Amino acid sequence: MSSTSPILMWFRRDLRLSDHPAFSAASKTGRPIIPLFILDPQARSLGAAPKFRLGLGIACLAENLKPHASRLILRSGDAKTVLEQVIKETGAGAVFWSRLYDPETVARDTKIKAALREQGIEAQSFGGHLMFEPWTVETKTAGYYKVFTPFWNTVKQRDVDVPLPEPSQLAATDKWPTSENLSDWQLGAAMNRGAAIVGSHARVGEEAAHARLDQFIEDGVDRYTERRDIPGVDGTSGLSENLSLGEISPHQCWHAGLRARHEGKPGAENFLKELAWREFAYHLMHHTPRILTTNWREEWEAFPWETDPDHPHAVAWKQGRTGIEFVDAAMREMYVTGRMHNRGRMIVASYLTKHLMCHWKIGMDWFADCLIDWDPASNAMGWQWAAGCGPDASPYFRVFNPVTQLDKFDRDRSYARRWIAEGQGEPPKDALAYFDVVPRRWGLSPDNPYPSPVVTADQGRKRALSAYQSRDF
Repeated sequence: MSSTSPILMWFRRDLRLSDHPAFSAASKTGRPIIPLFILDPQARSLGAAPKFRLGLGIACLAENLKPHASRLILRSGDAKTVLEQVIKETGAGAVFWSRLYDPETVARDTKIKAALREQGIEAQSFGGHLMFEPWTVETKTAGYYKVFTPFWNTVKQRDVDVPLPEPSQLAATDKWPTSENLSDWQLGAAMNRGAAIVGSHARVGEEAAHARLDQFIEDGVDRYTERRDIPGVDGTSGLSENLSLGEISPHQCWHAGLRARHEGKPGAENFLKELAWREFAYHLMHHTPRILTTNWREEWEAFPWETDPDHPHAVAWKQGRTGIEFVDAAMREMYVTGRMHNRGRMIVASYLTKHLMCHWKIGMDWFADCLIDWDPASNAMGWQWAAGCGPDASPYFRVFNPVTQLDKFDRDRSYARRWIAEGQGEPPKDALAYFDVVPRRWGLSPDNPYPSPVVTADQGRKRALSAYQSRDF
């Protein structure tokens, strides 16, 4: 192929222009770059909220390319077929992309790379979604880490690549292919009436992500350690939304955290550790992809979880109507904002899997439909950790008491009041918004009485411990 032929820059979950190894490498060649996003079956299969949020991110990336005299080409269909068609239309001689690590994507990309190279097309994949490629982090015996603390002790000593600048110039092609319209994809259709409300809470795109990081480092990291577990305050970075779609890179977050630690800001070390938890999730997904579908600990396969997602207990949990305030408030926060506080995620997961004895996959699949910051590795690891069947898991005998947890982390009940309207004379806007986003078929109204607990904290703990003790762990 000609050294001046265009390069297709295949964007996926890397919707940014700065610190983008594939995009940077393409720009350095001086060859014309044709940015491309493909709505393939994997993207179409995303849950309602992640797919809606993906659409917002794609639109923002398209806008960010315009000052570079460039444009984002949108195509739908099988990824290999689309790439070959656009190559034929443009005479492109190369395709660059950022690596992803879930087994389905790895299998797809491996086949595409081989097929393109067989046709004489340069095909290159690059890092950027993670700080450390999963296969490069090894134990002293050349194995993989199953526990976070030794993983952390290893990676915290490593050098993390310095973030790359946004390319200053892009060579444009004189042969732009046609593009589909983003609106025709209707990526937010499954959100129905909830799209506008959830969208108002999203902070979309690369610029917003960096503003979020800067604000956190300036105002939030000092008190991060003491405030990150309190759901009623804005004590976390909120960057999971942007990291999930690559609107900011983990390298950029890491180096900001390092600077904060160098400046002596107290919460910086814990912030870095949270970034490492994300890496650990991908490390586990790479080495044990079964974490996405089955109990990571095989001895849990016979555990008597309820597997019916329409069981009354599971339905009450999904609706945020369990009668347990911490659980219900967190679920309603997710419906209104598309995100959930990390302490809330632990509590709702523990309550579903331990008090209600429902399978963790019910919760994992539900989160995959409802979270705008959905991430395959972190979602699977988090649910298996909470259920007790995963790597580095919460011990089976540790059953969070959602009532005392609320007493500890929401003493004045400001978080519960913000999200639960029932029983309040003048409910706040966010509590009422829940009734505007949930499906009408649920038939819910703020005038409904707040339900009694479907399973009390004490009852659920006793039942869970009885079930655990009857198993051979």
